Order: sequence, then C-alpha cells, then structure tokens
Amino acid sequence: MVGFPIAKLGALVIKQVSKPLANVAKTRAKNSHFFRTYVLMPPAQFYHWCEVRMKMYVMNIGRSSQGSTIPRLSEEAAIELGANLLGEGVIFGIAVAILGYEVSRQKEKERKKEQEESDFINSLEQRINDLAFANEELDTKVRELTRSMYATQHQLQIQGRSGTALQMKPHEGQGPNSGSLTRALVDAKNKISS
Repeated sequence: MVGFPIAKLGALVIKQVSKPLANVAKTRAKNSHFFRTYVLMPPAQFYHWCEVRMKMYVMNIGRSSQGSTIPRLSEEAAIELGANLLGEGVIFGIAVAILGYEVSRQKEKERKKEQEESDFINSLEQRINDLAFANEELDTKVRELTRSMYATQHQLQIQGRSGTALQMKPHEGQGPNSGSLTRALVDAKNKISS
C-alpha cells in the first residue's frame, strides 16, 4: 500500500510542475487566430458534442430522434474549453513522457542485470570446463604414474633380487624393496613434471 500514495504524490508533482507550461501554451493559443480556429475550437466542439450526446443517452432524451441537433458552443466557451483541453493534454503528454522514460530506464537496467548474470554464468561454465580439463590431466598423470609404478615393480620381480615376488600393499612403505619402489615413484614423478 506504500506504492499508491507515492504514485498519487508523483502524479500531483507532475501536474503542478506541468501547469505553468500548460498555461503558457493556453495563453499563446488564445492569442493566435490560426491556433484558436483550427486547434482549440474543433476539439472543444467535438468534446461538447460527445458530452451532450452521452448525457442525453443516459437521461433517455433524444434516443428516438437520432437526428436531434446539439447546439454548438459559443466561440468564447469553445476557446476556453479548447484551452483547458490543451492544458490537460500538455500535462498528460509530460506525464506519458516521464512514464515512458522510466519504463525504458527500467528495461535498460533489467537488460544490464541479465547481461551481468549471463556473463557470470558463462564465466562459471568456463571455470567448470577448465577444472574438468585440469582434472582429466591429473587423472592421466595418475594413470601414467600407476602404470610406471607397476612397470617398475614388474621389473623388480623379474630381476628377482630376493628371489620372491614383490607384493606391496598401499599402506606398506617398508620392506627390502621399498627404497626401489620409492625411487621408481620419484623417477615417475620427475618424468611427469618435466
């Protein structure tokens, strides 16, 4: 409910700011013969005709006689009504322009926000792809290291230094051939790093 009083206050401010501009336009229009004759009077006469026709329709007068004529406004009354219509039109035009500007500004703000979100999502996707590639590289290096370790272990078994096959469990780090295995792992690591 906070939005309604603010909107009402905004409309009042727009009207008060626009009134001097509308009054200047009305004064100039009244002083110009062309403007008075072709711009102020025709809309005033049409507005008067519509207003009287609507009142007659609502009060059920003149429905049967569709050809009933509506008296035209006097020139002074038409000029005054046309000037008031012009003033209200200027105020309405300013309000519409401000509203249009606000709407376009909000759309631009939303577009920027969406662009920033899109850029952020794209950077996250790129980061995920980079991490996936790095993960694949590390996975390849681990497989190569494991292969190298098994190859070294197999060579040690073939040489048969102690005459028995070397079986090393992952948690075992000691034994007669643990130095050879460690050396093989360091060699494999050096090969991978270079």
